Amino acid sequence: MATTVYHVAASLDGYLTGPRPAAGLQAAGPATGVEDGGDWLSIVDPASVGAIVMGAKTYRSFIEENPAAWAFGTIPAWIFTHHEFPGIPGADITFVRGDVAEFHPDIAHDAGVKDIGLIGGGNLAAQFLDSGLLDEVVLTLVPVVLGGGRPMLPVSNATDFAVLSGSRSHGPGLVELHYSFAR
Repeated sequence: MATTVYHVAASLDGYLTGPRPAAGLQAAGPATGVEDGGDWLSIVDPASVGAIVMGAKTYRSFIEENPAAWAFGTIPAWIFTHHEFPGIPGADITFVRGDVAEFHPDIAHDAGVKDIGLIGGGNLAAQFLDSGLLDEVVLTLVPVVLGGGRPMLPVSNATDFAVLSGSRSHGPGLVELHYSFAR
């Protein structure tokens, strides 16, 4: 069965972007892959994921930046959105609206024995967590404090992390932490 893993880069105070449009994680240095269609391949290993899930803002960043540089090749991508977006030529993209639990079985089927890589949207990740469908978080901490903005994981209920299963330095000043949830 597929494991659902939230891959996220966030500030030390837990935000994806700051309270002002210019206040984001890019100020910390190299591309972090947050809300900019940035260097996702440094955060998510395409060989480990069988399906990608993201929200509308993350997908928009890909199509605005450079749709020809779609980082995920033919890996099935599921975009949760209430907006109409163009596809990307050669990409396997499914646009959906609704509860994450409704689509999770189909996403897991696409992923097969590999992970489901949830790569964008704190609200979307919180929906997976609140539905009991999020298994792990791979958090890259960026050495910046934003003081507000879009939270990394705005859950409706407190959740305990069971295990810190790994950590590593990931670029200049970045630290990657792997957590599993208590179930």
